[in-house]
Amino acid sequence: MYLLGYDIGSSSVKASLVDVETGKSVASGSFPKHEARIISLKTGWAEQSPQSWWENLKTATTELLSKCESSPEIGAIGISYQMHGLVCVDKDGKPLRPSIIWCDSRAVPYGEAAFDALGHERCLSHLLNSPGNFTAAKLAWVKENEPEIYSRIDKIMLPGDYIAMRMTGETCTTVSGLSEGMFWDFLENRPAKFLMEWFGFDEDVLPGVVPTFSEQGRLTASAAGELGLKAGIPITYRAGDQPNNALSLNVFEPGEVAATAGTSGVVYGVSGKVGYDPQSRVNSFAHVNHSSADPRLGILLCINGTGIQNSWLRRNVVPEGVMYDEMNEIAAGVPIGSEGLKVLPFGNGAERMLGNKEPGGSIRGLNFNIHTWKHLVRAAQEGIVFSFKYGIDIMEAMGMKVGVIHAGNANMFLSPVFRKALAGVTGATIELHDTDGAAGAAKGAGIGAGIFRSRTEAFSTLERLEVIEPEDESRYREAYEGWKEELDNIINN
Repeated sequence: MYLLGYDIGSSSVKASLVDVETGKSVASGSFPKHEARIISLKTGWAEQSPQSWWENLKTATTELLSKCESSPEIGAIGISYQMHGLVCVDKDGKPLRPSIIWCDSRAVPYGEAAFDALGHERCLSHLLNSPGNFTAAKLAWVKENEPEIYSRIDKIMLPGDYIAMRMTGETCTTVSGLSEGMFWDFLENRPAKFLMEWFGFDEDVLPGVVPTFSEQGRLTASAAGELGLKAGIPITYRAGDQPNNALSLNVFEPGEVAATAGTSGVVYGVSGKVGYDPQSRVNSFAHVNHSSADPRLGILLCINGTGIQNSWLRRNVVPEGVMYDEMNEIAAGVPIGSEGLKVLPFGNGAERMLGNKEPGGSIRGLNFNIHTWKHLVRAAQEGIVFSFKYGIDIMEAMGMKVGVIHAGNANMFLSPVFRKALAGVTGATIELHDTDGAAGAAKGAGIGAGIFRSRTEAFSTLERLEVIEPEDESRYREAYEGWKEELDNIINN
């Protein structure tokens, strides 16, 4: 028997077929092969078509199935998805507009207005975050700026909710999903009525709530026909990409930490108590195994401009034909600290850890007599690492000790420079594992369907590929302090 997992990202849709017995991915597919288009009609805007996610999912499934010798027996399907996106659908389940996705910053003023009007303490104690730039604030933007579209909304969804609806015909979401949209009240243990009322939303616009690990519908005949799968397969798990990344790395319990560095970069630590950052610079959401009786909160630090900065460099600065693995080798040939060159990777929307400011990406300390494009490649990777360190300092001030960072062997973690710099500047050990979001979603489906009897069984075959211990800590810390001084000058002036 096999499990099928999907990861609906902003760059691509990935699919993974996992063998229940071995826990290994036996076939995979992804589409598009280059970064998917993000529509940006105005500065700070970012949208994608929900239909494009479905088309990409179909293509990824076709590729996966083409690698199988026969039609696989699939016991369950799991879905991971890009967080915080807003999908508005009518009574027929048709999208009314493109999805306003996670890195779109237009809704910041709406979240800030709610935060000030409702009171900071009230919002933080109930939502664990400010309303910020999350899904609820995005819906408020639609309500004010597109009233005709707003009047036709039957349900709002997160990207994973939409894909699940396309598969099953069922409209539902999870507590974890509602919490990431600022729709969940942790004190009342129900949808956040006080915030909904302030924005003027009808609570009926929210889908019904199902457990993260549960049967959430079955693949319809029409969807099965489009995907080339058998009808009736249950969808038994869904989660945002960062909670799911933690799950895929077997990070469930307090003190455990996961990290990822794709288009955006995230450090995600699990806490066993309901709490928040008083300045709301990092976020707290319900983790996949959260319950009111046994809280499990994911403390999430997000930097918007990580892999997207690296891809921008490759397209626009690095000589044509030089690919990412060569960039990593070139970066390794430049000294730690990039001989004073500093890159601030904040060119992909408002940054939560900077108080929702949008300073933009910038290069500091450029010396025309010393620096080359090779220095820029290393400085860019160090800038991403240093932004991680800046946020980890906030998390540690909240009482979370970051001693071991678990990560998949993918994206920026493929770079030895990135890994060594992160270990060196944080003093944490980095453990790399052979997994990804789609494979994690497949194992989540196995838990939700009862195919695995426990989390321990589900992740008993998780393979640790490499351990990176901290080295050159003083040199990295010195470089970080210089980088941080540049950042402080920008955000304080």
